[in-house]
Amino acid sequence: MKSKYIGVVLLVVGIALAVWGYNIYNSAGSQITRALSGDVPLEAWGGMVGGAICIVIGILKIK
Repeated sequence: MKSKYIGVVLLVVGIALAVWGYNIYNSAGSQITRALSGDVPLEAWGGMVGGAICIVIGILKIK
């Protein structure tokens, strides 16, 4: 039963991280940086990838 609670927490944290990373990716400063140099901010990658990993682990813990 404790594993399901951890899974739900990981799922919620993963969704929040993914949304945060996506918001950074679409911010005005990031769009200008991508237009000029083509680089994506590390925070955006970290948020989206970390969020996806937390979501997958959370779903596996809930099952």
